[in-house]
Amino acid sequence: MKFTFVKKKFDVSDELRAYAEKKIGKVDRFFKKESEAFVTLSAERGRYNAEITIENNGMFYRISEQTSDMFASIDSAVAGIERQIRKNKTRLAKRLRDGAFEREVKPFSIPADDTDEEEFRVLRSKKFDISPMSVEEAILQMNLLSHAFFVFRNADEADAFSVVYRRKNGGYGIICDDGN
Repeated sequence: MKFTFVKKKFDVSDELRAYAEKKIGKVDRFFKKESEAFVTLSAERGRYNAEITIENNGMFYRISEQTSDMFASIDSAVAGIERQIRKNKTRLAKRLRDGAFEREVKPFSIPADDTDEEEFRVLRSKKFDISPMSVEEAILQMNLLSHAFFVFRNADEADAFSVVYRRKNGGYGIICDDGN
């Protein structure tokens, strides 16, 4: 497992870093392929926050825990990540097609627009893999990331670009490319 540590208003000792790597590294047993962990450790007003995001083959798992002790925050976050992985692996195994966790993700990026218009200034740009998946997988992924929407290639509609989103009145919506 590859680790990326970010610290905010907090110095990370070698002992704490080794402890976090050991605890989070145990989660790697759930995956067949190499995964990557992004760990953000921060302190604010005597509370210690550990946020862990694990990416494995296009699936993201994220949790944030806050306690009065950084070691306890890490332990709690790892336990939460394990619950998420178990719950969602079981759900995928029951509802979705076989091989949902073993598929190869094809890299895709949207080309940047070179026009410089002052009123439409882009403040942040992200590139990510848009992988083919079912609508159920996309909703699951959106919920794991705690996002309001999720862009994906709809495997049920010949890999058409689609967006699932959470509706304000409850439930989910989907926007699909009609292929024309």
